[in-house]
Amino acid sequence: MHTEGFDDALGASYRLQERLGQGATGEVWRAVDRRTDEVVAAKLLRREHASDQDLVGRFVRERSILTGLRHPSVVAVRDLVVEGDRLAIIMDLVDGGSLRDVLRVDGPLPPARAIEVVAAVLEGLAVAHSRGVLHRDIKPDNVLLTRDWQSLGEGTVQLTDFGISRMVAEGAGTTTGLLGTPEYMAPEMLVTGRCDLSADVYGVGILLYELLAGRTPFAGPGTDYTVAHRHVVSLPPALPLPDALLAQLDAMLDKNPAARPTAGEAAAALRRLAPTLADLPALTPQAPPEDFDTARGPVTMVRGMVPDVAPAPAAVADPDEPDPPHDLDLGTPDQGTLLRPMTAPRRVREEAPTAGQRVAHKKKKRPAWRDPRALALVAASVVLLGGAVAYATTTGDSPTDDTPTPSTPTVVEAENTDPTTRTGLTVSREASYDAETETVELTLTYAAQNAPLGGPFLEVVPGTDGSSCPTITWEGVQQKPNLRDTSGVDVDCGWSVDPGPVPEQGSVTVTGQVPLSFGDEDPTSALQEWLDTAQGSTQSAITDARVTEPSYPVQRLQDIQVVAPSRTVSGTPLKLTVLPVWASGPDAFNPLYRSPSFGEPSSMLTAIAGGEEGVRFSDGCAGALAVTGGLEVTAVNVAAECTVIASIGNLPDTPSNTFEIVTRGG
Repeated sequence: MHTEGFDDALGASYRLQERLGQGATGEVWRAVDRRTDEVVAAKLLRREHASDQDLVGRFVRERSILTGLRHPSVVAVRDLVVEGDRLAIIMDLVDGGSLRDVLRVDGPLPPARAIEVVAAVLEGLAVAHSRGVLHRDIKPDNVLLTRDWQSLGEGTVQLTDFGISRMVAEGAGTTTGLLGTPEYMAPEMLVTGRCDLSADVYGVGILLYELLAGRTPFAGPGTDYTVAHRHVVSLPPALPLPDALLAQLDAMLDKNPAARPTAGEAAAALRRLAPTLADLPALTPQAPPEDFDTARGPVTMVRGMVPDVAPAPAAVADPDEPDPPHDLDLGTPDQGTLLRPMTAPRRVREEAPTAGQRVAHKKKKRPAWRDPRALALVAASVVLLGGAVAYATTTGDSPTDDTPTPSTPTVVEAENTDPTTRTGLTVSREASYDAETETVELTLTYAAQNAPLGGPFLEVVPGTDGSSCPTITWEGVQQKPNLRDTSGVDVDCGWSVDPGPVPEQGSVTVTGQVPLSFGDEDPTSALQEWLDTAQGSTQSAITDARVTEPSYPVQRLQDIQVVAPSRTVSGTPLKLTVLPVWASGPDAFNPLYRSPSFGEPSSMLTAIAGGEEGVRFSDGCAGALAVTGGLEVTAVNVAAECTVIASIGNLPDTPSNTFEIVTRGG
């Protein structure tokens, strides 16, 4: 029932009928499209959100991204309504409730059914991730079901609310609150305040655990912050389930974002696993543990003075055994507490890794000298050598000139690799730090997939501990500082780096000398942290939805949009416009390509596809179009519904809007 005076009109096209539910960001209503009488769902954001002009602007800019997500496991967004103090998202109506309702009524699901549901969610995520869209609020409330969902057919499980919590959180302006639902937050969000696509995979891992156990792994007494902090420092309580399933769960819940599988990899692995668990019954609801096991890894170190006398060598301990209790004299502290990144241990299994698991991206094999056992042997050798020297001294003998003098390595290395962009660019970074000269040699490798690429590319090279940007000596590359006024990208310590053309299926490498000092920190971990900061800052800058300028197109291009006239006459050339799609949405002011073309190709097209050679159009309407040279399209036959397919550089075939071909005077 509506309250008296309720205005059921929503814009010019929709009418509200019945409120279906309420969440943290707004209300969901059953509505009717007045143009077609079709029943839809309308999510009305809270009035305080609708009055936030910055938030409204973000929704408008990302409208095309939200409406462009199409997959059977994703609730389709149809329209966006901005009217007075109302901001509404019009979606397909999915009328079978949510996974939250199922958990509340039925409790844990049988493992085979749980992983089929989760696999569908992951498949929808994989499509979104391929377009650079992050969900960031995976939970049972946002997984909607059709009435026949238990058949697990295509489209019976659908993920909703893509990007909504992120855009609302960005408008909140909070620096102390937790942005997201604490029980489902990835640990990197709490540690760094940033996350990438792997955070969604972690959220689905929490969802899978909850479907299996009837509770999330880290739920328990305490505040929201206490629950969120357990994601960083605690291990998920073990479940009485087959090792193959637990291995997949562990992989998705890895504390290290780079070690998690992608959404597509996880979905494929779970699909393969489901048939082997068909006869396994659901668990009884699992009670929370009395205490949580701590994920091993040095979190905080308190250093004391170096003792005058070296302690006696200790036996090499089993790394999986806890340290025995002992009294330790730390001496007078010579510096403050040091915070070290945590690496959680993986559960040790005798079986080989199951499908779907992966190693951190493109890491080199660890040098033998960095192996813990090798380091232990080296330490023992040093002690023995010291004993031999002491013995020779007391007996009057002196070591010969050929006796080797042990030395400590002064050079450490780190590396990371960016996710491959839609244009086919992969950026790899390697850093070598010389502690004696306090200099980092930074090596950047730009590799292309199926199309030649060109710069300039954005690279952020930060200082240490928030210090000023370092002075870099570049070698073999054209470069200049990134200028906010010309590129539109607002980032500290950014460089515009142009290494020249990157050949198809090839790569180019540039280097730079960066003066840096890590002080008393462990150089290995400090160097890796610095390099990861450079990577994270670069990724954040190139995916910033506030940037609308066409700068750094190879890194920033999210997709393309092919625009054809709604109607054309047979026998005439078809006028096509290809628009670049940034994180802010399609860019009608800076078209990527026009057909028929005139003059030289744009610098943007040259950068992402090598020029017109990388452009191909094809007939998408069964012979109604003729394509000349892959570039010029002519309408030749009458057709009621027609599309043209565009392929540009590394981007896959993309259809245009639907158009009609008529005869003259028709």
